[in-house]
Amino acid sequence: MTSATLSYQFQPVGLVHSCFKEKFAIPRQPALAPAARGHIELLPPYDSAEALQGLEGVSHLWLTFIFHQAMPKPNELRLKVRPPRLGGNKKVGVFSTRSTHRPNPIGLSVVKLDRIEGSILYISGIDLLDQTPVLDIKPYIPYSDAIHQAENPMAPESPQPIMVTFLDSALQQANDHQQRLKQPIVALIEQTLAQDPKPAYQTPDPQRIYGVKIWDLEVKWQYPCADQIQVISVSRL
Repeated sequence: MTSATLSYQFQPVGLVHSCFKEKFAIPRQPALAPAARGHIELLPPYDSAEALQGLEGVSHLWLTFIFHQAMPKPNELRLKVRPPRLGGNKKVGVFSTRSTHRPNPIGLSVVKLDRIEGSILYISGIDLLDQTPVLDIKPYIPYSDAIHQAENPMAPESPQPIMVTFLDSALQQANDHQQRLKQPIVALIEQTLAQDPKPAYQTPDPQRIYGVKIWDLEVKWQYPCADQIQVISVSRL
């Protein structure tokens, strides 16, 4: 039997509407930015109360999704990738990493379920790009899914966050937009940028201005030194 005879097709059950509007700066793992919010819009025929019955009281969900902006190119084969945890220069086997460059562009993420309104699932602690297609939703089960003795020498602990500061004017802008959007904008910026979103192999240039789009905002920052980020503006797109 060959891979050609084992071909499958899947249809999304929902779409993610996320605070993250572009791939750059999205946390590399879920739960690193608890203020990162979004919702799942279920698609027919799963946009029904029947499909969600019993989900009340569940605190977290497993999402199987498609890396829709990291689709492999035709005839592209990546047996090795460069994970950020190893500085972005060392190659290791693709199956030992959570790189977005997968043999099949499928991801797995655990998110917090904040509430359900009709056929909309409001979620947080996400690492998902806006318009991500969701293939399946399953409840997180603490006694079986949390394996406290698990080991991974490549990522033995969470990454050390980088310091994030704001210019006074940028903090005022962030607070103003926080009131307008009714979203934790300041915390989202801090938690997202604390993961140091620039490529791991890149030396920060103190003169360069970086930017990322979250919600309907563009956040700009600089690296005044190698271990610090300073947010210089938070403006509406």
